[in-house]
Order: sequence, then structure tokens, then C-alpha cells
Amino acid sequence: MFERSTEKGSVWVTLKRSSLKSKVQRNKLATAGESIEYRCLIRATDGKKTISTSVGQKDHQRFQASYATILKAHMTALKKRERKDKKKPAEADKREGSSKRPKKS
Repeated sequence: MFERSTEKGSVWVTLKRSSLKSKVQRNKLATAGESIEYRCLIRATDGKKTISTSVGQKDHQRFQASYATILKAHMTALKKRERKDKKKPAEADKREGSSKRPKKS
């Protein structure tokens, strides 16, 4: 997905906490005193194709490391943003003369 959008396009990635169980099942587990294992639901889309996966707590660190490696490898096509030159007010005052205020007596 990242390779297809190298020249033109974007990839949107969303992460969401999910228990992957219905609300009724979660309520039953909560009343029984069992802990609910939350997972991370990851979705990625380029506008045409969508992929998703679910990552558990045990695999979260490994997934984040792999995801960071992929991002670093495919962010080479980013363009630097053109910024407008803004003059700071302090620099403009220095050019005109003294920047100190007159003393009050």
C-alpha cells in the first residue's frame, strides 16, 4: 500500500482499542469478574483498498517496532512544506532603531 502511494497519494492509518466481543458478552464477563482482554484494531486505507488487523497486548511492542520500520522506509517521498517568510516583530524593531522603551520618571 505504501509502495503504490510513493509517487502520488496518501495512506491513512487508524488505531482503535477493541475487545472484539459484543456488548452482551462484555457485560457477562464484567459481572462474572473476569478481565476483558482489549486488543488494538489497526486499519489502513489508501482510498481504494483497505486492510485491517488486530494486535494483542503481548504482540503490541513487536508490532510497533515493525510498523516504525515500515514508516521510516517509506517516508522518503515526502516533500518539504514551503513556508512563507514571516518577519518577527522584535527583528523589525531592531532595524528601526532602539528596541528599548523610554524610562518613566
